[in-house]
Formats: sequence, C-alpha cells, structure tokens
Amino acid sequence: MGVSTVAGGARLKKPSWKDPRLLVGILLVLASAAGVISLVGAADQTTEAYAAREPIAVGETLTADKLNRVKVRLGDVEQLYLTPETGLAEGLVAVQRIGKDQLVPRDSTGRIDLLDRKQVAVTVDEALPAQAVAGSSVDVWVALPDTRNGFSQPALLLPGAEIAQITPGSTALGSARSTVVMVLVSDSQMPGLLGAQANKAKISVVWNPGGTSR
Repeated sequence: MGVSTVAGGARLKKPSWKDPRLLVGILLVLASAAGVISLVGAADQTTEAYAAREPIAVGETLTADKLNRVKVRLGDVEQLYLTPETGLAEGLVAVQRIGKDQLVPRDSTGRIDLLDRKQVAVTVDEALPAQAVAGSSVDVWVALPDTRNGFSQPALLLPGAEIAQITPGSTALGSARSTVVMVLVSDSQMPGLLGAQANKAKISVVWNPGGTSR
C-alpha cells in the first residue's frame, strides 16, 4: 500500500522547467507556429505585374500605355510574366495574341524580326460565322477564276489560321458589305495566299473549332 502511494505520488509530480522533455516540447510548438506564420506570410505576398488594357494583336508593339499594373500572387511563376520591376524592353512586340485584362506571359513577347507570322488582309464577301472573332481560328478556302467566267472548285489554302482583327470593308453599289479579315500567315504560306489574291480568287473562311492546322 505504501509502495503504491509513493509510485502514484511520483507520477503526479509537477514537471520542472529544467526537464529536457518539457523544453523539447516547447521548442517543437514554437517551430510549428513559426512555420505556419511563414507559410501564411508567403501566401499573402503580392507583386506587381503587367496586364493588357485591351486585346493586343500579334505584331503590335508593347508600350506602358497599353498595359495596367495589377497586384497578383504569382509565387514561383513570377519569372514567367512581365512585371514593372523587370520593365519593358524597347521594341518589344506581341508574338501571340494577349487578351484584355490578361497577364502578359514572357513567351508571348519578342522582337519584331523573330515573328514567324504576319498579318494579311483577306476580303470576304459572305457573312462570317458568329464564332469567327479575333483570336479564333478559321480555315481559308480559295476558288480561282476559271475560263468560263466562273470559279474553280474551292481548295483549302490556310488550315487553322488565327484571326488577328476583323473590320468592315467597302460596300459596292448593289452588293452587300464585305468584311476584311486580318489573318496571321507564315512565310511559307505567304506565296500561296498572295498568288490567290493577285489572281482575283474568291476567298471564304470557315470556322475551325479545333484551332490547329492540319
């Protein structure tokens, strides 16, 4: 009975501040709290980045007046976007379309001499598909004039061409208003399109929901 009482008393004895187990426990709690505070602080950090005020077309020069400075949390991907801290290089142009309010990825910008696609105006007489808007992809078909004052069977010339811009064209007397579609054309595709235009081919565009060339 006496032994049991002594053992129980030993178990109920208050720990001393000098007890190494208590000190280790306190240090672990402090380290855990510091880690949580550090994670919360890192998650709450914001940085300034550039966002497009209006859509920016391929080949368009990037200047400060076309961009807004916005505060965003980019974390580890900050280096992938243009920021006021890094600044805008002179002569920088869009090599990919940048939508309104979209952050500006670094890989969507470059030098004008590195552009692999150029805008070419294509006049279309018939109504465009509702889905044919700037940034979407269309197939461009051409029908060359034949010897009977008509046109030959249409052939696919530009599969999956990206639209850079659409503007109303001129109105001929007694005819419907035409539409000018600015499409992005690679250097290898350029001769075929310019040749078709020089030969007064009838040009049509068809929405390409896949958005890729075939």
